[in-house]
Amino acid sequence: MTSPPELPTFYIPHGAGPCFFMDWSLGAPDTWDHMAQWLSVGLPKAVGIKPKALVVFSAHWECKAIRINGHATPSLIYDYYGFPEQTYLITYPAPGEPGLAQEIQSLLIQAGITASIDDTHGLDHGVFIPLKLSYPQADIPIVQVSLKEGLDPETHFQLGRALESLRGKGVLIIGSGMSYHNMQMLMQSPKKNDISDRFDEWLTETCAASPDARQKQLIAWESAPFARQAHPREEHLLPLMVAAGAASEEPGYCIFTDRVMGATVSAYQFGETLDLDSLD
Repeated sequence: MTSPPELPTFYIPHGAGPCFFMDWSLGAPDTWDHMAQWLSVGLPKAVGIKPKALVVFSAHWECKAIRINGHATPSLIYDYYGFPEQTYLITYPAPGEPGLAQEIQSLLIQAGITASIDDTHGLDHGVFIPLKLSYPQADIPIVQVSLKEGLDPETHFQLGRALESLRGKGVLIIGSGMSYHNMQMLMQSPKKNDISDRFDEWLTETCAASPDARQKQLIAWESAPFARQAHPREEHLLPLMVAAGAASEEPGYCIFTDRVMGATVSAYQFGETLDLDSLD
């Protein structure tokens, strides 16, 4: 019997709050349309098949030790502020998967990573906002896993590596953040953000490097051009380390690039899109 094919992993942009589900008042009204279209069509196409479950690492959940959402019917956390009232009524009733949460905990503990189940935490906007576009039927179980306080890049790379085996079980691993996340600069909305361009060039070259070189360069990301200007705090970059770690020997490449509010923002894929013909 042949082994099931491994799903690729992804690092995706989740936008700004509920930006895809409101009239955008900053800059052009179509600011987020290109990204919304890619999340709606491009990401599911790149996955290749409907996943059995989603494991998501969002920039918006940090804990002293790794925590895993184990609720069977997770609530939503509207962790954005000052947006129109209707954005706090967004629904996304995707189920959880307590059994998968326990499997994740076991894999992490086997890898020497302390982890516990949290059966009260909901899904933050870094999870439900992009997935409402990518999988709008909300019929795929979701398990959110936290980042670890301290935001050490090697720790998060190893966190992804510990979960690599899930890819062969139909589980899609997603890191959700923003490849450029200097909010002060974004709010100024310059026509062209050279800092974001330079950092994006480095990030794209790094993700496409050989697996060993990619790991070393991502772990040393602070040495990249304009690294700290692109990420004054790195919580929106660390989900990339998880996605890369979960496909540690696979090729990586930029799958999507956009310019929003003057800044270049990209998404990355690790591993190959499944060939549906080969699965017949």
